[in-house]
Amino acid sequence: MWMRAMIAAAVLAVSPVMVQAEAVGDDGLHIAPWLNDTFRDLREDLDEANANGQRLAIIIEQRGCIYCTQMHEEVFVVPEIEEMLTEDFFFVRINMHGSTEVTDFDGEMMSERDAARRWRTLFTPTILFFPEDVPEDLTATEAAVVTMPGAFERWTTFNMLTWVLDKGYDGEEDFQRYHARMLQTQLSQDN
Repeated sequence: MWMRAMIAAAVLAVSPVMVQAEAVGDDGLHIAPWLNDTFRDLREDLDEANANGQRLAIIIEQRGCIYCTQMHEEVFVVPEIEEMLTEDFFFVRINMHGSTEVTDFDGEMMSERDAARRWRTLFTPTILFFPEDVPEDLTATEAAVVTMPGAFERWTTFNMLTWVLDKGYDGEEDFQRYHARMLQTQLSQDN
């Protein structure tokens, strides 16, 4: 009996931290406390993000997306990542096939599905990160300082969020080099 307990303890010691998965709503999309329910007027959302001292980000998802599920159940729930999503970012979700009205930065109104097409979104999840100021005549894809297409693991996501907050996109070190540099330290901490 004690041998089973020792093996279980050893497995837990080397396993990643397991956290509770987020619930799924009637629309088939995950419910997360860091997602803001807004009127999806991007200009208003940007103003609210700025007033809160946060960075605006849009996440585009769809029902049945296995990669969205992976991100919600394995990555977004990592405590350090969830804290950044909650404290430092103002996230608005767009349903890739949804019918809720969206007002783009340039004032054009359309359904979520038409916005996803307009922004040339092919994969879910896709995250668009925005600067604090967006000129009146730009669309979301034109205004985005970074686009994160698809699912990524814990450290890539953590490093992307940090790089955006630090405005790494304005610096000399591109994300791939930044991530490689940071990953060496992070992986050694995991071991």
